[in-house]
Amino acid sequence: MKRNFLSTALFLGLAAGPVTALADVHVGDVAPNFTLTDMHGKEVSLNRFKGKFIVLEWTNPECPFVRKHYGSGHMQALQRTYTKRGVTWLSINSGAPGREGYRTPETALATAAQQKAAPSDVLLDPKGVVGHLYGATTTPHMFLIGRDGKLLYMGGIDSIPTNRVEDLPQAKNYIAAALDEALAGKPITTKAAMPYGCSVKYALK
Repeated sequence: MKRNFLSTALFLGLAAGPVTALADVHVGDVAPNFTLTDMHGKEVSLNRFKGKFIVLEWTNPECPFVRKHYGSGHMQALQRTYTKRGVTWLSINSGAPGREGYRTPETALATAAQQKAAPSDVLLDPKGVVGHLYGATTTPHMFLIGRDGKLLYMGGIDSIPTNRVEDLPQAKNYIAAALDEALAGKPITTKAAMPYGCSVKYALK
């Protein structure tokens, strides 16, 4: 009980923060297009991947909830599994300069190598424009876009909102379940779930 209480308290404390003017997007809406610079210093637009399933994963390499998934190799395994099945996986860092987790293209590339991350690309959103466009509040915060460009899932990565690696085997992974159903041509059972993790480190007002 004590450990669960501490995990919940940590979640609530880290998730609080200056998150304002977030967009009002919903499952079933057309996913807003955007263009960002990636870890190679190149511009990448969402529309480039039209006709594919796309995962958007908000990330902050210094967040303990993100470290739970990357330190265990869990996130990298998901990335490898689904990119091999033709899914485009975009990790997005909306950390502002001077705030926790901020990365330049060069440091983002180094971090991805250190993590042995396997997304299709890492995109940088230092002004928070895309994060606010989608209403991303936490790291991780997951979105699944269908081949028709509409949002199929948005919310937390799984059902156990802690930063404890040992909780991973018991958790229902919502993004994996949604991807499996989508790739099989089935309706998505869980279309939305409460996101959890650290607050996205947007620029302070």
